[in-house]
Amino acid sequence: MKKLFPACALLIASLLLCSCQLPESGAKKMDSKNAIEKTLIDSGENIRVETWSTGSSKVNLGTPHEWKISKSVLHGGRQENVDVVDVDNGVLRFRIVPTRGMNIWDAHTKDGFRLGWNSPVKEIVHPGFVNLDTRGGLGWLEGFGEMLNRCGLASFGAPGIDVVPSNTGAPTEVTLGLHGKISYLPASRCEVIIEPAPSRKIRIRGYIDETMMFGTQLRLVSEIWTEPGSSTIHFEDEIINLADKDQEMQYLYHCNFGQPLLDEGTRFIAPVERVFPRDARAAEGGLAGWDVYGPPQAGYTEQVYLMSLYGDENNQTETMLQNKAGDRGVSLTFSTRELPHFTLWKNTTALKDGYVTGIEPGTSYPMLRSIEREGGRVPVLKGGQSYKASLGINVLPDAAAVEAARKRIAALQGDRKTTVDKEPLSK
Repeated sequence: MKKLFPACALLIASLLLCSCQLPESGAKKMDSKNAIEKTLIDSGENIRVETWSTGSSKVNLGTPHEWKISKSVLHGGRQENVDVVDVDNGVLRFRIVPTRGMNIWDAHTKDGFRLGWNSPVKEIVHPGFVNLDTRGGLGWLEGFGEMLNRCGLASFGAPGIDVVPSNTGAPTEVTLGLHGKISYLPASRCEVIIEPAPSRKIRIRGYIDETMMFGTQLRLVSEIWTEPGSSTIHFEDEIINLADKDQEMQYLYHCNFGQPLLDEGTRFIAPVERVFPRDARAAEGGLAGWDVYGPPQAGYTEQVYLMSLYGDENNQTETMLQNKAGDRGVSLTFSTRELPHFTLWKNTTALKDGYVTGIEPGTSYPMLRSIEREGGRVPVLKGGQSYKASLGINVLPDAAAVEAARKRIAALQGDRKTTVDKEPLSK
């Protein structure tokens, strides 16, 4: 082995000298067949990069689109010490928040069109300033302002009481908060992977643990990626059971949009198999106009509609939110096998109070976990088993893109009927 070592060293040195372009200082240097990697956060190695950036001016991906990715830390108010990763692919820019469950705060197109909403919460609030247990389990709302929140991992949905085994094995009542904890858990590791041609993918990967003694032991491995010149943000997520015993899990993408996309006359379009109201409030008017939005209205009480969707032969489906003019929109693409239950949240209240809609594919409906368990909608992972889910958020910048999405959705629906139930789901 000692005789082979110098030869191995020479080979490694030769590969490094032949790499196409050296990345900036601090990033891993690899040969042209591999990606450039940069660790931004790693709790195991006590690493936290305060500021860092790279882009087309430093790394040649052989694309005409200028792109950039950067890391920073926010200061002031309740956003103090929040880590943010900004991604600009030349067509679309968006902000990832590793401190907040790898959520997406907002996105902007090249011409300045904003995707997101105007929450009463103006800052990206650090989890340390949020008490999830306040207001009867509604504390989650104290920092709610993202374009995309992740909900789960042990539970999501309405707050309330559930029964689980205690450390002695006896059934014990526990209080579940709104939408679980993952949206307020920081990534223990966050890294950037930049792939050369022909892929040219810009990947941001985060690892988040929701764990405790005698309780939940789940890990989210989230990969968010895009390409220079793309109008799509891709999510490839895996929820892993870290324990040897079986565990329940729930997962939902809470995608939120307000003005300018949301306004009077905005429509939700999807290949719907069945739709029903969550409660009596959503059932008002017999579900007339459930897929059309009204103007901002002070004192409006939220309406929530639950549905199942049709997919293609590979279980892929698409939903769209389009403005009244039909020249702007956003669509979600995902698998009905991975995310079989879909929720539409309408909250067209006054602008200052949070005029917003939620487009939400998930493993369950956002009801109390005990209700979802009774309905057979809570997945159970065996020890070491994982659950994968993916999502595409596709920005539709003009009438042609909106029309193309409408035709794709119409093809998914085909001649299959939509069942509209006027009564809330019994179980």
